[in-house]
Amino acid sequence: MTMTINIPDSEKKRVVIVGAGFGGLKVAKQLSKEDFQVVLLDKNNYHQFQPLFYQVAMAGLEPSSISFPLRKAFQKNKNVFIRVTEVLEVYANENYIGTDLGNLYYDYLVLAMGADTNFFGNEKLAEKTYPLKSVSEAIALRNAVFDDYEKALTEPDYDDRQGYIDIVVVGGGATGVEIAGALAEMKKFIVPKDYGELNAKEIDIYLMQGSDCLLKGMSDKASAKAEEFLLKLGVIVKLNSRVIDFDGEQVYLKDGSKIPTRKVIWAAGIKANTIKGLEDEIYTYGSRVQVDRNSKIVGARNIFAIGDMALMKTEKYEHGHPQVAQVAIQQAKFLSKHIYNLERNKTSKDFEYKDLGSMATIGRNKAVCDLPGIKFSGWFAWVVWLVVHLFSLIGTKNKVFVFINWIWNYFTYDQSLRLIIKPTEREQRSQK
Repeated sequence: MTMTINIPDSEKKRVVIVGAGFGGLKVAKQLSKEDFQVVLLDKNNYHQFQPLFYQVAMAGLEPSSISFPLRKAFQKNKNVFIRVTEVLEVYANENYIGTDLGNLYYDYLVLAMGADTNFFGNEKLAEKTYPLKSVSEAIALRNAVFDDYEKALTEPDYDDRQGYIDIVVVGGGATGVEIAGALAEMKKFIVPKDYGELNAKEIDIYLMQGSDCLLKGMSDKASAKAEEFLLKLGVIVKLNSRVIDFDGEQVYLKDGSKIPTRKVIWAAGIKANTIKGLEDEIYTYGSRVQVDRNSKIVGARNIFAIGDMALMKTEKYEHGHPQVAQVAIQQAKFLSKHIYNLERNKTSKDFEYKDLGSMATIGRNKAVCDLPGIKFSGWFAWVVWLVVHLFSLIGTKNKVFVFINWIWNYFTYDQSLRLIIKPTEREQRSQK
């Protein structure tokens, strides 16, 4: 007998949402106000605020400050049910999905599974580099950075010591630029205080970008300014430099050159998460699924996809929308209304993305902003970046804690979060 997930039967139409990122969480919140039964599925029992992963990795914020429990978000919504599980397959003809908890029937299915790091098929890069797509990966990177500093203290050989303290960041997008800037500030302000026996001048931080500019997708002004800020911080920026391999001790570039290091942070690309059961023909580049202007998967009847995993072509975005949070949020709002309209036999206008701008921070008092009609950088851009991200966090407590951390760090250049916390062998076994 096939097991089913224990969800109460209801006369209300059931909307199953897979993924509790920006898009999935927004759909659940919007539809929880309407006459639907909402089932939200995720591998974690919390929402993660991805834009600040790098600050967790650099010991600027606590992991709990950028995470929010899903059940707390829906405590007052009795028509919302949350299950922590992994979705295995979609059975579109029978209107149910298979999970590791059992099967679950739906009237509407919303796939908001986001994207993961793209290693472009290179197994060694996937195994030996540090991605930054989850809180747990941010903690792993934090452990690695400070663990290698500890090892460097007792390493007398210069070349071996460089292997521990030199860091290569691959990818010149917002994540790569922000983490390179944070590492440079750590070298300048933290290492001399915490690791006084090390010569901070020996630390080299490389930022490798495969194209001819940083922050591709932002303005030329923002790209040039970001590079200028990084160079002033002492980051070694290498444009038109494609990393092709890493063996744990050397980074290999396409031009034949090598960089010795034991630590590579991979921020060079993303690919959409996939799920079994969908037709192969709907997948396009980056593993994104093709959707129409109402976010319905091409060829499906009642299955929708939003955010990073969805590719919606419009006149303005012939290759799909950028894979950023604002797209997921706006598509989620639109889709919630569209599902509501479907139940009332109303038509919906085609989705149109409103670009609210892009921004990236490169460290204290340094950021770049491309907003509609205006482009600026420096201290004011940094303040705007702080305000936008602070108010985008979920939960008053998280906003307060992050604000306090930022204020404390601004005036002291210090934090008490530089901890190496690793699971024991027993804990690792219990998690399997």
